[in-house]
Amino acid sequence: MRFVCGRGARTGDRIRGMMRRPATLLIVCALLLTSTAALGRAPVVPPTASDLRAIVETLTTREMDGRRAGTPGGDRATERLAAWLGAAGLRPGGDSGTFLQSFTVAPGRRLGAGSALEVGGHTVKAGVDWTPHGGSRRGEVTGALAFADDDWSGDLRDKIVVATARGSRLETLILARQRGAAALLLVADPLPTLDATAAPVDIASGALTRAAAEALRAAPTGTTARLAVDLAPADLRAANVIGVLPGADPVLAGETIVLGAHWDHLGSSGGATYHGADDNASGTAVVVGLARAFAAAGGARRTLVFVLFGAEEVGLIGSGHYVRHAALPLGQTAAMLNFDMVGRMRDGTLTIGGVDSGDRLRAATADAARAAGVNADLRGTPFSPSDHTRFYAAGTPVLFLHTGGHDDYHRPGDTADKLNVDGMARVAAIGASIVTALDDGARPVYAKLTPPARRRGGTGSAAFLGVGGDGHGGDGARLAHVMPGSAAERAGLRDGDVLVRVDGVSVDGFEALRTAIRARQPGDTVRLVYLRDGRDHETSATLERSQE
Repeated sequence: MRFVCGRGARTGDRIRGMMRRPATLLIVCALLLTSTAALGRAPVVPPTASDLRAIVETLTTREMDGRRAGTPGGDRATERLAAWLGAAGLRPGGDSGTFLQSFTVAPGRRLGAGSALEVGGHTVKAGVDWTPHGGSRRGEVTGALAFADDDWSGDLRDKIVVATARGSRLETLILARQRGAAALLLVADPLPTLDATAAPVDIASGALTRAAAEALRAAPTGTTARLAVDLAPADLRAANVIGVLPGADPVLAGETIVLGAHWDHLGSSGGATYHGADDNASGTAVVVGLARAFAAAGGARRTLVFVLFGAEEVGLIGSGHYVRHAALPLGQTAAMLNFDMVGRMRDGTLTIGGVDSGDRLRAATADAARAAGVNADLRGTPFSPSDHTRFYAAGTPVLFLHTGGHDDYHRPGDTADKLNVDGMARVAAIGASIVTALDDGARPVYAKLTPPARRRGGTGSAAFLGVGGDGHGGDGARLAHVMPGSAAERAGLRDGDVLVRVDGVSVDGFEALRTAIRARQPGDTVRLVYLRDGRDHETSATLERSQE
């Protein structure tokens, strides 16, 4: 998940007492039995805590390597998920009769044969002594070689400049472009990967080893250099995992209910693995568990589609692709349930958003939570940056189930041993009950809602900009999602922009951006420097009060 919802009000001792009684799940099962018996189907038996724990533990093993979309660990996760859905008896809903629906995560790149750096007739070896930046402008430039001093005080216009970074890589590139340099080669040991330098700035650029830079210093003043940047496309790809359970009612089987969760997390970085047990192996486990449960019960009246989305963490890419290429017509989707970070239930509280996005959702949700003895913090609007928003924007009623944030969010400490698996079992039971209630009634009528206004000013609450990112450090903070109606949107920021500086402070990664915003107060105005299409821009944003 890419941001943290707030926690709801705490319940009293009576509700907490109910949560401790195993009988509460029996009540949910009884409701499911009543609704399925009328059609002659077996009752839906929700997954147990031990079932869900086993799924999470498998998804957070070393071989999964943090499940980052587009990596071998992410591919292993999708293969395992596809095997589970197939073993449960679901039909494939992906490409060419498979469970996998492939899509491009990012336009990747690899070093092309035409990349070259020549100085005074001497060739500097590409991939060994220098490398282009992944976000470099393509093509060839020629100019006099120059070395920037600490103050960048010399004439650098139209020159190929060698320098050490002044601030972050992106800030240095912006400075070089502003000073009129033809190209910039930053000294770096070891040489960075193309993916690590993918944020684009509209200037030819690359990295040069310290040894190579020192060798070039021996060149006479004004020596001509030629830099050619050739980066071949090598798209980074990932997949959604889709299983379909056909409806049992001939009249309603053409309509679908989608149950979804994103399987991806942040991978590994700096020697640490980001396991993503709560975010979002927990939601993935619930959806897999519900797929098994409904398949064992013979399905539902409507067709159920179980989708495990990829690349949520880098901009809701998988769910966006699914909405454009749905396994069954999206216009026939009666409702979508999204399970994102459902593994840390506290005090028997579950937040459920979007209950006013369709006319039957609030009642069905409240009944299911009440039967499970769970205190449901019901929120009418669906506006939070997770996969359900893609469906809602396309006209589908949605529900978003979430147990709240914690200090391990987007950190290596988000591990399986910290999950409340009994709470996850209750979430699964509530999900099964909601699906059954919606399936047994009329199709919910979509309601178009307006994003709620956030309050400005005051002190004592966290400041809020209204953006989501991919959680990785380095090379600025790429905005994977700008929330509608937020301070960021009013400041003119868009999805895909890369924030470089906040009030004069360098931002290397989304966590650094979060830290910078948390140091401010609601009502503060911050000056932002950002990149869009390789060009730097400035804007101001007045921070709002977080609703956490």
